[in-house]
Parts: sequence; structure tokens; C-alpha cells
Amino acid sequence: MAEQTRKATLNIDGKSFDLLIHSPTAGPDVLDIRKLYAEAGVFTYDPGFTSTASCDSTITYIDGGKGELLHRGYPIDQLAEKSHYLEVCYLLLYGELPTAVQLEDFESRVTNHTMVHEQMHYFFRGFRRDAHPMATLVGVVGAMSAFYHDSTDVNDDWQREVAAIRLIAKLPTIAAMAYKYSVGQPFVYPRNDLDYASNFLHMCFSVPAEEYRVNPIVARAMDRIFTLHADHEQNASTSTVRLASSSGANPFACIAAGIACLWGPAHGGANQACLEMLREIGSVDRIPEFIARAKDKNDPFRLMGFGHRVYKNIDPRATVLKKSADEVLELLGVEDNPLLQVAKELEQFALNDEYFISKKLFPNVDFYSGIILEAIGFPTSMFTPIFALSRTVGWISQWKEMIGDPQMKIGRPRQLYLGETTRDYVDIENR
Repeated sequence: MAEQTRKATLNIDGKSFDLLIHSPTAGPDVLDIRKLYAEAGVFTYDPGFTSTASCDSTITYIDGGKGELLHRGYPIDQLAEKSHYLEVCYLLLYGELPTAVQLEDFESRVTNHTMVHEQMHYFFRGFRRDAHPMATLVGVVGAMSAFYHDSTDVNDDWQREVAAIRLIAKLPTIAAMAYKYSVGQPFVYPRNDLDYASNFLHMCFSVPAEEYRVNPIVARAMDRIFTLHADHEQNASTSTVRLASSSGANPFACIAAGIACLWGPAHGGANQACLEMLREIGSVDRIPEFIARAKDKNDPFRLMGFGHRVYKNIDPRATVLKKSADEVLELLGVEDNPLLQVAKELEQFALNDEYFISKKLFPNVDFYSGIILEAIGFPTSMFTPIFALSRTVGWISQWKEMIGDPQMKIGRPRQLYLGETTRDYVDIENR
């Protein structure tokens, strides 16, 4: 917690109440209202918690006005260009970039935990073939607590560490299994000779009948998608994980809760919604029609994949991912894919149109990640599961930080009650 140096005074009905002001290392000052109800008998009202800090954290910082995203102080563009996903995982989990020896040990531990319990394979058979992969992911991740009893005690430091490694290692395997199940293909076991991103692609796209080789450009793009989605401060799914963990729930249940929250189209489903929008547009010659609809205040149509709730400038993740999108599209080609042709034309229109520039409606990370995943060959139903496996390390880092916080209390939001006051029960014959 930042040093308390100042106070604000709140006047209610002639009475004054002092509120401590915390000054962070970055970002706006924070009013401490923890004793407000006890001393003044009032709650604060903040739907969506858009002006409320629910915790103090040292993991991720976002400045939406500047278009800045920092993990442990390191800018996301530097991490995406110079680092790779597992190194960023280490940074988020432990607070510092690893030495060569530390990174080798961490990568080895993750690699050696990528297989899942063989009996978990039977779990998938209980789902319908056409089940959404996110539905499967929520169920199977939640069920991990039934298979890994030796890492569910949140009060044991070692068990927390084992659970963290297992989740980072096994989420790609489970996500790939969900995909394989949805398309009726056999599960592919992980390979210890492949890096994290390449292993995931191999588990998704290889089949027993022929050899599959991962293209390094595609693997690099996949790794960047993982890296750019690793953590994003106190968003809806991260807050869900923290709220679930505040009750003492086991880590697998907490991450399953985060995955369930991420499924929403306003959160993790945004890149899927973006591709569905591109399908609705259908062809390049219809782009002006939909641009006009987007500018019409009376039309409910929205251009998905443009602008961001937090970033009031360019999404720094989108700047990095655009480069990968260009590389992947050049490698795989867009000439035969009308959807990707629409995406490229729409991107150029938005980047050069005065309306979009003035409104700061730049293509965001969901726009470019959707394009890349579509080009690689993933169905839109897999976009959010890929987001979930990417974000797992962020959830775990936030979970570990919260568990280790001596100020931790079970989450209990208050409400502004507007319902009926006390009234007497009326017998049914008198109603």
C-alpha cells in the first residue's frame, strides 16, 4: 500500500469525516473509504466499479489516455517484441524477469506438466459434439480439482505453486482437446520437444495420418497473441477470479469462474464478435454501407474490434499484433479468403477516415487477433478459449497476490436498495 500522506474531508449533514488519500506509484490518487460505513453510516454507489479500486496490486498498470500497458513496469510492446510468452509468465508470477537458469527451470517445469490425467479424457465424452469449446473448458478446468487433490490447499505455499504451474501447462492441452472434440478428431498428446505456442498448434492441427510441421511465423504470431492477452489489470474476469478466491475456493474453481466470465461477448468474446461482424459485411463492396450504419446514431449496428473501453488512444497491444497479422496474412495469403479481404479493407478505411480518427476508433487487439486466428484456421468458437488459456497466467498471478495479501477479506459488495420496505404477509385467500 502506498504511503498515506494526505486526507480528504467529507461533509454529511453537518458532520465531517476524514478519508485518507493513497498516492500510487502511477495513476490517480485513491480515497480510502473502508471505514466510511462504520463512521458515517453510508455506502458509496459505483455501478460497474469504474471508479473503485478493489485492491492494491503490483502486477499490471494501464494508462488508457496514453495507450500504455505495463507488466511489472515493462511496456507491453517491448515484451512482445523481445520476450516470449513463458518469460512473461515468469515475470507476472514472480515479479522480475528471469535469469537464463531460472527461465530454463521454469520452462522445464511447465513442459513437464502439459499432459492431463488420462481419466480426464472420459470427461469430454459427456459433452455433446456440438458443445461450444468454452462450455467444455469451463467444465473441465473446474473438474481439475477432482483430479489434482494435492494442489488445492490455498494455505500451502507449495501447493499454490504446483497449482499455478499445472494450470499454465495444462490449459493449452485442455483447450486443444476441446477443439479436437468439437471437430470429431482424436486427441493429440503434447510434445516436450516443442515450445509452448508450437505445442498448442500441433495439438490442434496435427492428425495421426500425416506429419504436421508448425510454421515458425505462425508460431511466433500465436506466441504474441498469448503474450498480449496475458494480463490486463482488474478487468471483469480477473475481478471474478479475485472475488471467487476471496472465499478460499481452490485455484481450479477460481480459474473456471474466470473462464465463465470471459465467455461474455463484451469481454473475451469480442474477437469472435468481430469475425462475425466481418461475415455479416460479407464482401469488400459492402463496407461503405456498414461504415455509414456505424456513423448513424439511430442505427444499433456497431463496428466490433474498434476502440476500447479503457484505451482512449491506440491500443498498444494492437500496434504489436498488427505486425504479426501482416506477416501471417502475407504468409498464408488473403486472396482466396473474402473474410480477410474485408478485414484488410476495413482496417485501412478506419485508419484513414476522419470520423474514426476523431473518435479514436482505431482497430484494437480483438480485431487483429481475430484476423490472425481466422487465417491460421481456427473457427471463431475457439477464439475465446485461446484468450482464456492466454489469460490464465494473469488470473493466477492476481490470485497468488491476493492470497498472500494480509488485508484480504471475502468480497462483499454493497447495494443501493430500492425495493419494498417491511410489509406483512397476506394469506392467499385475502389477496
